[in-house]
Amino acid sequence: MNDPTSLRHPAVEVSLDKSPLGPADIERIIKAVENRFDEQVEFLTQLVRAASLRGNEASVQKIVSNALEKRGYDVRSFAIDPARIGTDPAFSPTRFELKDSAIVVGSKRPTLEGGRSLALNAHVDVVPVGTSARWKYEPFSATRDGDWLYGRGAGDMKAGLAANLFALDALAAAGFDLKGAVQFQSVIEEETTGNGAAMVLAEGFRADAVLISEPTDEKVVSANTGVMKFAVTVQGIPAHPLEVATGRSAIDIAIRTIEHLRQLEQEWIAERPISQPDFAGVDNPIALTIGTISGGEWLASVPSECRFEGRIGFYPGEMPEARAVRFENFLKNAFLNDPQLKGCPEPEIEWVGVKQGGYVLAPGSDAEVLLAKAHSLADNSERELQRFVMPCYLDAAVFAIHGSMTSLVYGPAAEHIHAVDERVNLPSLLRVTKAIALFAAAWCGIEARAEQVKP
Repeated sequence: MNDPTSLRHPAVEVSLDKSPLGPADIERIIKAVENRFDEQVEFLTQLVRAASLRGNEASVQKIVSNALEKRGYDVRSFAIDPARIGTDPAFSPTRFELKDSAIVVGSKRPTLEGGRSLALNAHVDVVPVGTSARWKYEPFSATRDGDWLYGRGAGDMKAGLAANLFALDALAAAGFDLKGAVQFQSVIEEETTGNGAAMVLAEGFRADAVLISEPTDEKVVSANTGVMKFAVTVQGIPAHPLEVATGRSAIDIAIRTIEHLRQLEQEWIAERPISQPDFAGVDNPIALTIGTISGGEWLASVPSECRFEGRIGFYPGEMPEARAVRFENFLKNAFLNDPQLKGCPEPEIEWVGVKQGGYVLAPGSDAEVLLAKAHSLADNSERELQRFVMPCYLDAAVFAIHGSMTSLVYGPAAEHIHAVDERVNLPSLLRVTKAIALFAAAWCGIEARAEQVKP
C-alpha cells in the first residue's frame, strides 16, 4: 500500500547546467531570494525571540506552522510517542516528558509528480543560555549588529530553518513549481535525544534526500561521530568534620572517575579507522564532555553522593550498544583496580539522551554534486564546496542510518553556538538561502507556473 507520507521516486536526470534550469532561471531565483531577505531576517528575529528551550517549543512551532499554512502547505503536528523509546532503534533513551512540544511537518506535492523528492529539515530546540549577564545582548533579544544577528538559537539553528523556508518561497516568487514533492520539517529534541527526527521517520515521512541546514560555515558534512549521553552516580562515605578521616568524599570519587574517563577518551581517539580518512585531521573526534555535576548534602559534611552527566563520541560503523558495553566495563574495572576507587560501591551508569551511531556521506552522490554546483553559483564565485567532519551528533545520522536517506548537512556561518554571544552571519545566510533554493530546483526539477507560460 502506498504510504502517503513517503515521497521517494525514481531518479530523474536534472542538472544546473541543463534545461529546465538555465542561466535566466538561476538569475530569477537568486533575485527572488535577495528581494525577500529583509523579510527573512525579520522572520528569523521572531523565531529567536521565541525562547524554545527544551519542553517550551510550542510558541516557536506555532510561528512555523502558521507560516506554512499561510503558504499553502499541508501541515501536520505530532508529538513524540514515548512507547517508541526502548522499542524502536531510531530512538534514544530519555525520562523527560514532552507533553506540550510537537514536531511540525509541512508537505507539498506537485500536480504531476516526476521529479525527485526533498525534505528540508531544521530543529527549533535550543540549549540553555548560562548567565545572561555575560552576553553582549539579551540572549533572546535577536539583536542585529552589523552583519550579525545575536541570540540563543540564531545560529543553531533557526537561521537554517528560515533559509529552508525562504529558499522554497523564492522558487514560488520566481514563478516556478517543483516537479518533486517537498517536505518542510521543523523538529524538536535534536539537542538532547534526536527523537524528533526519529519520530518523523516513525510517522512515515521519507524523501529521496534530506538537507539539514545546521551552521556549517557553508561546508557540507562528510561524516559525524556516533554519540552517547550518560549520567554516572558515585557513592562515598558521609562523615562529620570531627571524623573526617572515616569518610570518603563522593565528589573526590567523581573527580577521580572523570580522570579515568579522560583516559578512555584518549584510547578511543587512538582507534581512528584507516578506512575513514576524513577523521585524520580532527583533533578530538571523541570529545568527551562533562556537562553537569552535582553532589553533596551539606557544606560541612563529607558528601555521600555525586552525579555527573556528559557525552562521548565514537567512530561511524559501530553500534552504540557495543560502545556502551565498553564504557560500562571500563568504569567497572577502574573501580576494581584503582586504589583510590577500590572498595567504593560500583558506579551507577544511566543512558540519558542521544545513543546513536555516526554516519559517513559517501562522496560523489548526485545530491552532493548538485549542492556543490548550487553553492558555487550562489554568489557567482565558483567556490568549491568543502567537506568536513563534525565530531558531534546530527539528526542526519537518524535519517541516514534508520531511513536509508541521502543526508546533506549544509548551512550558514555562525559563531559561539552553545556559548555566550551566539550569533549568525547574515551575508552567509543570504548565500546559503540562494544555494538551497538552487539545489532544490535542480534536485526536484522545476516547471514554470501556468501563468508564467507564454502562449
